[in-house]
Amino acid sequence: MNNFSIAGVQMRVSGAHTNLPMMKYKLDVLMSIYPWVQMVMFSELCTRGPLTAFAAPTEEFDREFSEMAKKHKIWLLPGSVFERNDGTIYNTASVYSPEGEVVGRYRKMFPFYPYEEGVTGGEEFLVFDVPNVARFGVSICYDMWFPETTRTLASMGAEVILHPTLTNTIDREIELSIVRATAAINQCFIFDINGLEAGGNGQSIVCGPDGRVLYQAHTSEEIIPLEIDIDRVHRSREKGVLRLGQTLKSWRDRKVRFDIYDTGRIFPYLDSLGPIEKLKQTTTIEEAYSREAPSAFPVSSTIPKS
Repeated sequence: MNNFSIAGVQMRVSGAHTNLPMMKYKLDVLMSIYPWVQMVMFSELCTRGPLTAFAAPTEEFDREFSEMAKKHKIWLLPGSVFERNDGTIYNTASVYSPEGEVVGRYRKMFPFYPYEEGVTGGEEFLVFDVPNVARFGVSICYDMWFPETTRTLASMGAEVILHPTLTNTIDREIELSIVRATAAINQCFIFDINGLEAGGNGQSIVCGPDGRVLYQAHTSEEIIPLEIDIDRVHRSREKGVLRLGQTLKSWRDRKVRFDIYDTGRIFPYLDSLGPIEKLKQTTTIEEAYSREAPSAFPVSSTIPKS
């Protein structure tokens, strides 16, 4: 067995500039109760909340997070922050070693357009090794809706995917199914940690390499410490999911070429879908009621088109 312990922190996130003091407090409590934990992760945009107005260079946070990691001798992924870099804003997650060093940074590749306005997507993947344990990959929230991102991490050898999330919308139930499917398809562990209030609607989920749920949180604050056996990934990838489908091997040995990935290839259907934009109310009340009573309800409010 190759065991490693990871804890997710599902906490309330305020949109009022900083949640760092509460993150420190939560981490102190977690490590006091569960001193055997070796890695801790928080939710997406946990530090400063979901407003790009509070974007700042990532270096502003390094000292605090490095001290947190060194204090408890843990690997730390403190969610993500809106990073301001030369006038461009990214959604960036940083990883810190138990020595307090910055192991790497990952910029979310797929901002949640059209709602994550003003944020630019990153272009580089992040995997890092915990010596003698496993290779980890980092993905952020909406990235997982694009299976190419997690398939790439798995192809780079990631055995555990750390996936900080900020979802406070009604599609959370869909995301939970995506996490399960992604874990099974890529035969890996996934820690999907969501926040609360301004930081999400909770329901964090951890899945194993067969897609089965190891734990699913509710909609209140929770600390989620789990010890996982990394060897389960090796067995799944060598012998198949539940000793059945050997998906990564089949992907490796494929003969088909997927033209959709060719640079410059044009797909008229995709172009016909139009631009990414927020939906707007397009039918006035007068227009809606004029079908039955043209002179009724002379007001200027709007309602969505049915």
